Amino acid sequence: MKKNHPTHENEKEEEITEETTPSEEVSEEDPQTAELKTENQKLKDELLRALAETENVKKRCALEIEKTNKYAVSSFAKDLLSVADNLDRALSTESSESENSLREGIELTKKELLHVFEKFGITPMESLDKPFDPNFHRVIQEVPDPSKPAGTVIAELQKGYMISGRILREAMVVVTKN
Repeated sequence: MKKNHPTHENEKEEEITEETTPSEEVSEEDPQTAELKTENQKLKDELLRALAETENVKKRCALEIEKTNKYAVSSFAKDLLSVADNLDRALSTESSESENSLREGIELTKKELLHVFEKFGITPMESLDKPFDPNFHRVIQEVPDPSKPAGTVIAELQKGYMISGRILREAMVVVTKN
């Protein structure tokens, strides 16, 4: 009986040694582990890129919304410019003393209109005595004037306006020619 028992123990020992050969298991799993680690790193990288792209999309959308809000009133503002032009014409005419109160009313109305323009980022462009720029001016007439360089704006027939740094309407101008 004692002989069988040690034999049994030897068999168990052999079974245990065969099952748990750590060097064989690690070497068999090593390529698989490396592959899993590589895949894990790749997925982490893709996740970070996706998160970064999401942040970029958020920023672009926020800028687009801001831009849309800023310029949404452009059409309305452009239509109001003709009101300002008519007020300018009314103020530029000669008036008698009896018309002074009417003139004062028109001046106050124009002042209020310009205040509203300023509130919404609409500003008049200054064109007189500046060089002609096709981005901001529309030439209506060219006049010879040797005292000024060619292409200088000498008269403004209709004022140009900007809205938040963008052109709303170009100025109609008279420029010099040589």
